[in-house]
Amino acid sequence: MTEFSLRQGLYLYPTPAGAYQAVSAASLDKSRLFLQALLRESSTPVLSIDTLLKLSSSDHEEQTLELLYHCQKLGWVQGLDEPLSEPHGALELLLPGFLHTLGETGKVLLADDQGFYLGYSGFAHEVAEELSALSADLATLDKRHSGLLINNLGIASHAWALVNAFGCSQIGFWPLFVGQHRFVVAIAGVPHFNQPAFVSLVWALISRYHPKIG
Repeated sequence: MTEFSLRQGLYLYPTPAGAYQAVSAASLDKSRLFLQALLRESSTPVLSIDTLLKLSSSDHEEQTLELLYHCQKLGWVQGLDEPLSEPHGALELLLPGFLHTLGETGKVLLADDQGFYLGYSGFAHEVAEELSALSADLATLDKRHSGLLINNLGIASHAWALVNAFGCSQIGFWPLFVGQHRFVVAIAGVPHFNQPAFVSLVWALISRYHPKIG
């Protein structure tokens, strides 16, 4: 039997990679459900076996600790010395600050599944509108060809990009699956998802569109 021990006095929080894993696909496995449950908390919970059992909806301590170890090994979770609270305030006011840091050019927008933007940074208003509409068209295209991409080619990503001759993204579209909603982050240039602001963005979306009940 594998033995695990928890470090005391820490608060459990996703890394940017963990936040991306939580919402990068609509399919659900134990890890994704665990990460989503963590992001549905209003503040970072104390790292304890009771917390882990609640987040994993399990009553098996060893399996739950193995799940935490799996997420830790993949760099999806981290322990904080001080607690954090979910982002507060109107989403339209929060988004520009979150989005600005997610791309090398600062040109980033967030669109909904109907092709309307919720917020943007760096783009002209008209460009943001057109890119949001394009993101909805790409979502339809992705759904239509998901069988080929996932089953035949083994490509699990739902992101699309326009690339240059060197294969580098000129503008990319990354879906975020939050509950029954599909959002898209469009980024001009190289994406910088490995930012604390990305965790805050996902946390804000989940708290508003896929909140914990009760």
